[in-house]
Amino acid sequence: MYKTKIDLSEKTRRNAIVMLNDRLSDAIDLQSQVKQAHWNVKGPHFIALHELFDKISDAMLEQIDEIAERVTSLGGTAEGTVAVAARRSKLKNYPLSITSGRDHLLYLSTQLSVYGKSVRGAIEATAELGDADTADLFTQLSREIDKYLWFLEAHLQDKA
Repeated sequence: MYKTKIDLSEKTRRNAIVMLNDRLSDAIDLQSQVKQAHWNVKGPHFIALHELFDKISDAMLEQIDEIAERVTSLGGTAEGTVAVAARRSKLKNYPLSITSGRDHLLYLSTQLSVYGKSVRGAIEATAELGDADTADLFTQLSREIDKYLWFLEAHLQDKA
């Protein structure tokens, strides 16, 4: 770890960094899965979903940056390579054969909910460590995840 004048104990920072790097892996994996859907969606709602998936991908890239920068501000090393993300991510592998908009929506909404659950767990865990700033970051991410989960699920909730 690198020296910092942040007034959190080294133990607190180390534990927070582990949680942040774990969520970083999930976020990198999820962003690539959303991009997979963006590139390969087909069907009558193509353009709406293509644009929605791109918007979610952009939001995930911002989350990735926020998480990685928090790691480094705590004196850690952001472990954000694709190889690390593939090894650590808690998300299921994205089926490459999906093309229908509905199938992408179903799969991505599940993946986003899994990511959201892990982020919510990190809110509580980092708060218990006494790292309110990291807990606040995770809270911010959680609100955004829930918003995009709503956007995906709204496409699946018609009464027809």
